[in-house]
Amino acid sequence: MALDRKILGIVGIVIVAAIPLLPLPPFWITLLNNIGLASLVAIGLVLLTGVGGLTSFGQAAFCGFGAYTTAVLTTAYGFSPWLTLPLSLLVGGAVALPLGLITVRLSGHFLPLGTIAWGLALYYLFGQIELIGRYDGISGIPPLELGGYRFLSSGSIFYIIWGFVIATAIGTRNLLDSRVGRAIRALRGGSQAAEAFGVDIVRAKLTVFIFAGVLAALSGWLYAHMQRSVNPTPFGLNMGIEYLLMAVVGGAGHVWGAIFGASLVLILKDLLQRLLPSLIGSTANYEMIVFGILLVAILQFTRDGLWSLVLRLVPKSPRRKLAETDRRLEKREMPAAGTPLVRLDHARKTFGGLVAVNDVSFEVKAGEIVGLIGPNGAGKSTTFNLITAISPLSGGGIAYGGRKLETLSPGQVARQGIARTFQHAKILPDMTVLENVALGAHLRGSSGVARCFLRLDRAEEAVLLAEAERQLERVGLAAYRDRPAGDLALGQIRILEIARALSLDPALLLLDEPAAGLRHGEKQELSDLLKRLRAEGVGVLLVEHDMSFVMGLVDHLVVLDFGTLIAEGKPADVRQHPAVLAAYLGGVS
Repeated sequence: MALDRKILGIVGIVIVAAIPLLPLPPFWITLLNNIGLASLVAIGLVLLTGVGGLTSFGQAAFCGFGAYTTAVLTTAYGFSPWLTLPLSLLVGGAVALPLGLITVRLSGHFLPLGTIAWGLALYYLFGQIELIGRYDGISGIPPLELGGYRFLSSGSIFYIIWGFVIATAIGTRNLLDSRVGRAIRALRGGSQAAEAFGVDIVRAKLTVFIFAGVLAALSGWLYAHMQRSVNPTPFGLNMGIEYLLMAVVGGAGHVWGAIFGASLVLILKDLLQRLLPSLIGSTANYEMIVFGILLVAILQFTRDGLWSLVLRLVPKSPRRKLAETDRRLEKREMPAAGTPLVRLDHARKTFGGLVAVNDVSFEVKAGEIVGLIGPNGAGKSTTFNLITAISPLSGGGIAYGGRKLETLSPGQVARQGIARTFQHAKILPDMTVLENVALGAHLRGSSGVARCFLRLDRAEEAVLLAEAERQLERVGLAAYRDRPAGDLALGQIRILEIARALSLDPALLLLDEPAAGLRHGEKQELSDLLKRLRAEGVGVLLVEHDMSFVMGLVDHLVVLDFGTLIAEGKPADVRQHPAVLAAYLGGVS
């Protein structure tokens, strides 16, 4: 019978626990300890690079901060090694905070170049500080001790190192399978969709940066008490490159792949260092050439890393049964029908010399469907971006419930009860349909990193997922709940975006071409859904090119042409307007 992935994980943990009991040479135990230390750094890089999309070559420097913190405190000030653990992690996080504030704002090739720059700078800094022994480092670091037992041998400290590795891997998986984890995973899919549902992009990037720095500091703390001496050599750019290689080789999106990648790289490195000198007749670091070839091959043929190949051999776990809960998310109090929701007052947006939105004024009321129509390039999607604060206004104003929106961030706009879809669908294809929809309810939860890491958020998570499932049932996509969103057809993706927007429990819903790609029957179902939302008091602003769909649905029409409002009013009146007939509807009557 094929092994379930969870069973396979348990078997792997049992095997790891049994290794020191086997008659293995001490060298192999030491190598496994080094694999464990490297795995901690690689797990951080899985979140930072593989999930968060932030490439870092400087993680070895954070190992140095963890190692030197405990080395100085235990040797110079007599601290207990265990007491220095939280202090080492605190120092790692404290250093990661300012570096992260600078680094996460970089993009493109500037991001990895930035990490190389501060990685090199910190390495040379370690070699210049007298307090930490300059390039000679610090020796005589006391071993870890527990209940009078001193962990002096490789076999004894093995369980401590791998205990931290396994606990960290499980905690990281918990984190990814949570409200915070969905926000982090949304970083790779572009920021607009995540921001539109309340994810603070800078904060999410900073979270994974600090998290990776803390894990590297933990690795450094363990390294110092295993080696009992530290110097700058292991904390330079070369090791930073190796750590990144481990994450990529294993699979930059897989937590357990980080351990697999660390094992493969370090074992292969040891074998190459033994074999290549006798084959080539030189002791130069030719193994780096092999690693370079390996990296190019992986990026060419299996960009998800080698762990993804392993997972193909193991069947997926059966469809996850959602935890049952009687709780429901608190519903927003809807304004009375006819109450003005959003009002544009001479809104203007320019891009250089191009006027995309030219002094446009109109409003949307509660319980009303307003159609925003016009030819391609008329400024409709730009208007959506202005309302949701994705693009700043160049002039005029936008108010929602009397509050100015132009002073708010996209997340703050979402918190007011404004949800949207996009002209070009912005889903996260590697996440399931359910997880994509649950991202829309991000602001309706409150659990932070610590609660999610320790899996103390399960009650809240059950409520968020139950809400997402209700919205999927509402739009007719419940059967696709556990499928990757990227497997859906275009029309289904459009409906998925609507379900995600409804998870925010909006008072105002902005739909950008929601009927594109839908068949006739699906359009009718969408029309029925929007009419139900109108009856519930939701205001809807709709951009759509299918005039038969629009005319039979909306209460009010606003027509743009080259960014200028040329007509508005009842559909029957607008369709007869001469400017509309000339600019958009042609001879339709």
